Amino acid sequence: MRSIFSAVGIAILAGGVAGAEPNWPQFRGLRGDGCTSAKHVPVTWSETNNLAWKVSVPGRGRSSPVGLGDRLWLTLAVEQGVVRTRLNGDDMQTAEHVSLEVVSLDARTGKTLWHTKLFDVDKPDAVHWFNSWATPTPVVEPGRLYCDFGTFGTACLNSKTGKVIWQKRLPLDHQVGPGSSPVLYKNLLLLVRDGRDAQYVTALDKKTGSQVWRTERPPIEASSGNLKKSFVTPLLVNAAGHTQLISPGAHWVVSYDPATGKEFWRAKHGVGFSIGSCPVFGAGVAYFSTGCMKPALCAYRADGAGDVTTTHAVWKTLRQVPVMSSPLLQGDTLYWTSDDGMANCASTKDGEAYWQERLNQQQLASPLLADGRVYFFGKEGKTTVVKAGKEFAKLAENQLDGTVIATPAIVDGAIFLRTDTHLYRIGTR
Repeated sequence: MRSIFSAVGIAILAGGVAGAEPNWPQFRGLRGDGCTSAKHVPVTWSETNNLAWKVSVPGRGRSSPVGLGDRLWLTLAVEQGVVRTRLNGDDMQTAEHVSLEVVSLDARTGKTLWHTKLFDVDKPDAVHWFNSWATPTPVVEPGRLYCDFGTFGTACLNSKTGKVIWQKRLPLDHQVGPGSSPVLYKNLLLLVRDGRDAQYVTALDKKTGSQVWRTERPPIEASSGNLKKSFVTPLLVNAAGHTQLISPGAHWVVSYDPATGKEFWRAKHGVGFSIGSCPVFGAGVAYFSTGCMKPALCAYRADGAGDVTTTHAVWKTLRQVPVMSSPLLQGDTLYWTSDDGMANCASTKDGEAYWQERLNQQQLASPLLADGRVYFFGKEGKTTVVKAGKEFAKLAENQLDGTVIATPAIVDGAIFLRTDTHLYRIGTR
C-alpha cells in the first residue's frame, strides 16, 4: 500500500501523556466546542523551533485531523486538472477528477500506517477556493472511523486497518462544496445536509449506514431565492432535561432530539445563510452566528418548545461576527474573530465587548482554547496566542509556511496543524 506522506525532520518523541485529555475525536475536539483540558500545550514555535515533525500532504483538504491515543486520521482530495475560475461572482475551482482518500498516521512520528481511497469522482461539482472536496472532518471512535465528503459520499472504516465497512451517498447541491462535519450519538451517525436544492438533518445507523430518521428543515420563503445553503456542524448538548442537537442553518436555528429527529424548538434568526461558524453552549444558552448578508452573533435560551424566536432570544450583536470560524466559550466569556481578523472578547450576559484587537491576517480556521490561552490561526500561517481573560494580553506570534484554513487539533498536549501542503506536530514532548 503506497504511502502518500514523506516525513521531514522526524524527531523521536518521549512517551507519556502531556495532558488530561488525550483525544480529539471530531471537529473542534472532544465536546465539539474548540476547548480542551490538555496541559503543556505549546506557546511558541516556528519552522525551526518546537516542532516534533512535519510531513507533506500531496492532497488538499480543509478537514481537521482527528486523534485517539497515538493515532491520527486525515481526509484529503487528490486533484487532477484543477482550474481556478469565477462562477456567479464566487472565486471557485473545478477539476477533471478528484480521488477522495483517508490516511492514518502515527501521532508520535508522523509515519503513515495505512492509506485508503474511498471515492473517485469525475468532474465533481465546483467548490469555493476557500473550500475543498475534502472539507468535513471525520469522526472516530474505538474501532471505527466515519468519513463524510458531503454529496460525494460517506464511508465507515475499520480505524485500525483502513478496511471499508460500508459506503453511502446522499446527493446534494452544496453550490460551493461540502462543509458540515458528522457527529456521533449512541448508535447513530448524524449528518446535516443544507444544500441549495434540499435542507434536512438525518441519522444513519453507524453499523450499516442505513437511514434511521430524516427531518426536513423549517421552510424558507420563496423570495429568498438560492440563499438556502449552510455548512454548520451541529452541537450535542444537555439542556432542559434532555440531550439536544443544536443545528443552525439558513434563516433558522433548530434543536432536535438526536435519537428521533423530532424538533424541540426553533428560532428564526433572519436571512443569514452560507454559515460555517458552529454553535457553542453554556449555562442553558446557545450562541451561534447567522452567516452571510449581515452576520450577527445570537444568544438563545435552550429550554423552549416550538417557535421561540421572540420568547427565548437573549441578545444579538453585529460586532465583527465571523461567517466561517466558530466562537469559544469559557465561563461567562465569549471569544471569536471576524473573517478579516478582528479578535473579540465579550460578556455572555449581553455580548458587550471586553476587548477587540486586530490580528492582521484573515482568520478562517476556528480558534482553540487550551491551558488558559486562546489560539487564533491566521490564513497566512501566523498563530497569535493570547491569555484567556477580560484584558487583552498577547503571549506569542508564531509563523509557519503555507495557507491555514483547516482548524487544528490538540492531542496529548501537541497541536496538529494542517496547511495546504503539510501537517505539523507542534511541541516536542
